[in-house]
Amino acid sequence: MSTVIFLKLLAIFVIVLIGWVVGKLKWLGEGDVARTLSNAAYYIFVPALLFRTTARIDLGAMPWGTLVAVFVPLVLMLLCVYGVQRARRQTDMPVAGPAVRAISAVFGNSVQVGIPMAAALFGEAGLAIHLAIVGLHALVLLTLATAIVEIDVAHAHHQSGGEVSLAATLLNTARNSIIHPVVLPVLLGLVWNLAGPALPAAVDDTLLTLGAAVVPLCLVLIGMSLAYYGIQGALVPALGTTLLKLLVLPALVLVVAHWGFVLRGTPLAVVVMLAALPVGSNALIFAQRYRALEAETTAAIVLSTLGFVATAPGWLLLLQRLG
Repeated sequence: MSTVIFLKLLAIFVIVLIGWVVGKLKWLGEGDVARTLSNAAYYIFVPALLFRTTARIDLGAMPWGTLVAVFVPLVLMLLCVYGVQRARRQTDMPVAGPAVRAISAVFGNSVQVGIPMAAALFGEAGLAIHLAIVGLHALVLLTLATAIVEIDVAHAHHQSGGEVSLAATLLNTARNSIIHPVVLPVLLGLVWNLAGPALPAAVDDTLLTLGAAVVPLCLVLIGMSLAYYGIQGALVPALGTTLLKLLVLPALVLVVAHWGFVLRGTPLAVVVMLAALPVGSNALIFAQRYRALEAETTAAIVLSTLGFVATAPGWLLLLQRLG
């Protein structure tokens, strides 16, 4: 890894450490301050960044080949983990358990960790590729996972003598996938982009100012969350999920993208590092929605975030050797 990349990565983790100290010493007061700041980031600053970037993307230069190269292994991994967990599911595991573990193994923290990392390591060109993937990340993975778990829930309900409306299930899946603070601003940005006009100067400046808060705020929030919530129970299965997310998934993406789709340079580095990200908070939201493996998912998020400190430099070094 070059000195420049190492220093940029080090800066990311220093800011995370600052957030941990702030949370541990409760400098911002008592109560769940991290959740309040997280909501501000998730519903104000991140959507502003995503909308502005998507509205300004040159769709003619959209990396469609790169998108296919990354989503093929992501979907494959999700289905494989789900299949294995479904086959091995014990009676004490919730019906939604296999789907929760599957989404945890593939859904990375592509916003809070991924956006700062892509901006710091790969510049504007790399960030554009990353955001193109982010725009479809939740839409593809959460929709697929929701469809799988709804089928399992419907099957379990049918076995118990109940009925489930297929139309209601499909409508709920579509609504939850689109009305989302990551997906919706990207879709609106694409609509604006296709409409043709450039963003008015005042609007563009406003979005730029809001978006500038994403990198420091999200990195500080990661540290604060570690200090506030810690790791609670379910360490063994959470460790398994962490290893799948930090090691197996990026290896699979590297093989498929590099040798299957012949990606090189920045596009390859962006997709591999996106796959190497720690488990994203949407996995916990998914687990909470179906009341399945919440403690395990929380532990996996914390463990993988800590583990990312050790594994990220290794993946960057390997990518550098591949050119």
